[in-house]
Amino acid sequence: MVFGMFMAILDIQIVSASLSEIKAGLSASSDEVAWVQTSYLIAEVVMIPLSGYLSRVFSTRYTFVISAAGFTLMSFMCAQASSISEMIVWRALQGFIGGGMIPTVFASAFIIFPRDKQPIIGPIIGLVATLAPTIGPTVGGILTEAYSWHWLFYVNIIPGILVTVVCWNLIDFDQPDLSLLKNFDWVGLISMAVFLGALEYTLEEGPNNDWLQDDYIFYAAMASAIGCVVFFARVLSARQPIVDLSAFFDRNFWTGSLFSFILGIGLYGLTYIYPVYLAEVRGYSARMIGETMFVTGVCMFVSAPIVGRLMTVLDPRVMIAVGFSGFAFGVYWASFITKDWDFYELLVPQIFRGCSLMLCMVPINNLALGTLPPQRLKNASGLFNLTRNLGGAVGLALINTLINDRTDLHLARLHESVAWGHQQAEETLANMTANFASFGSSAEAMATKQLALLVRQQATVMALADVFLALTALFAALVIVTPFMRRPQNAGGGGGGH
Repeated sequence: MVFGMFMAILDIQIVSASLSEIKAGLSASSDEVAWVQTSYLIAEVVMIPLSGYLSRVFSTRYTFVISAAGFTLMSFMCAQASSISEMIVWRALQGFIGGGMIPTVFASAFIIFPRDKQPIIGPIIGLVATLAPTIGPTVGGILTEAYSWHWLFYVNIIPGILVTVVCWNLIDFDQPDLSLLKNFDWVGLISMAVFLGALEYTLEEGPNNDWLQDDYIFYAAMASAIGCVVFFARVLSARQPIVDLSAFFDRNFWTGSLFSFILGIGLYGLTYIYPVYLAEVRGYSARMIGETMFVTGVCMFVSAPIVGRLMTVLDPRVMIAVGFSGFAFGVYWASFITKDWDFYELLVPQIFRGCSLMLCMVPINNLALGTLPPQRLKNASGLFNLTRNLGGAVGLALINTLINDRTDLHLARLHESVAWGHQQAEETLANMTANFASFGSSAEAMATKQLALLVRQQATVMALADVFLALTALFAALVIVTPFMRRPQNAGGGGGGH
């Protein structure tokens, strides 16, 4: 089950590193190819909260096996796509069907295993949930360079079949309850799909299209707001709501969900920022980016068993505080970034990022889900995983907006420094022109263009440094909030259902 979840989470990031190859292979425009990611994310974000209801109705066995089999089939269909429209349809179905695997694993871990096994199981699930997005660009870059973009999808097929067959034969710890279908809340389902789907679209497309100034984004935001109102009205009034929000009355659950939301910003945000810097400023290929970022994955592997041991002796609030402190320190270190930073300069921030992710993720999972009774776990797990995904979506939208705004600001300031009348700027331009002297009359234009590129590169680096500082403040603020959380008692679900 954990391996199936790993495939579903990995598939988001594995494709992101190779969108340009898919764009060329399917003769798509930049706007069209972006939907390869957006359609997957929108569909997945709708399925994640719905999965709790489905596993109560059909049982964990049927829900998980159908998710794994459907994900595998859609991976094959994606590899076979001959046009961008086909690809978008298959990706949406892949995200929707596969999204059911992620929360089902989190819920099952607390249902199957007794409390004394959680320090072993927690780090395994935490490692998989955080490692998959981190190494995704690496795996994607290597597969695309070595073979072709089709292998981003073919790579899921054999593991997907194995997961499906093995899970069909092994999962057997709960029974279906088809009576829940009698009062199925269609209005709740449709309103939730509109609310979350339109919200995800708004967050994905907003930063690059001037937010509500764009008609499509404006209509999507309006649809999300209306869907939100209808959804919450149905949740509060329906006999059997599609999603039960009562878990949020549990203080541990809502504080854990809040921390999961912020962790999503750190997890997905930093997995995005580093490749932006390495590609745009350093000119790295997908494989070189992956090799540089692999440090984080290694640190997660090394720290996972240590975190498991610490879980048995430390207050989880202390672990979360130390984890977010490490996160804040690593990001603050990265705020001193220059255009010359390479593997060794990025080493310390990445070590702190990898170790801190594990130190936060495991106690947050335990805090949010570890004290709920078994009958509420399936539903709560869907909501909990949704907060991490939404954190990632909100984080990426804010980070992209901040990068765009701060790049424009730094460009305007730098342009003042390289205007005519500034001796150093004129000398630099003269030297560049001399270097291009062999190109004759084109030399001055070429030198001016190169100087403009240098200025833009510098503005990008300064904007990224600003983003790192903003993230430092966010993670430091969470450290201050941590003492207000309640230490979880080992109450709630036991280890029943073998």
